[in-house]
Amino acid sequence: MPDGLRPIIGITANMDEDSDGARYVLRRNYAAMVVDAGGAPIILPHEPTLAALSLRCCDGVILSGGADIDVREFGRDLHPCAVPMHPCRQRGEFELLEALGESPDLPVLGICLGMQLLGMHAGATLVQHLDDAKPDAERHRGDRAHRVDSEFGAGAVTSSHHQALADAGSFEVIGRSDDGVIEAIRDPSRPFVVGVQWHPERTADERLGIGVIRALVEAAKQRADRLRARAAGSV
Repeated sequence: MPDGLRPIIGITANMDEDSDGARYVLRRNYAAMVVDAGGAPIILPHEPTLAALSLRCCDGVILSGGADIDVREFGRDLHPCAVPMHPCRQRGEFELLEALGESPDLPVLGICLGMQLLGMHAGATLVQHLDDAKPDAERHRGDRAHRVDSEFGAGAVTSSHHQALADAGSFEVIGRSDDGVIEAIRDPSRPFVVGVQWHPERTADERLGIGVIRALVEAAKQRADRLRARAAGSV
């Protein structure tokens, strides 16, 4: 695909802070898989006041994986095993989700933490520690492969999480693991707003790995083509 026609895919990042200050951190395989799928990746900053402007630069968005949601912001006690994400990231992610409400046709893919953010924004309940409900919950951590059945296909995926969604809120469940954990959700009211609990950028199965990223990039390309055609028709 010519570089000028690649849809721009904004990816949220983690924030690390040390004595040298704060920095954005993102695994390279997120960006590499977007490129392989035909997109052009950019990192989205954690600047709540710029959320809507950032989205106007994008044809699609990936909410990437990361640490845990700080549920104290929602009036719940924090689980002893929870490791909350940087507060700047949490504020930035939820501002992005609010801004996405003004762009209902913008394709969005939430990965791992990103799926949980989508779900909680849609009214879902977060399970803070899977081990409390699943005695074999360690199979979902440490990049172990386990089986899922989803609208993207059925097969082995790579996961790395100890939290999950107990329900999907206003979204619909479109995938579960073989032990019943919600693995994929979708907003039925929008063209492509999807979350997956596994990591497609680290999953070997083509349908459940790069196939998921391709679906996002294709939806982003179709939206960009529509906007270009609309702009050309108004000249």
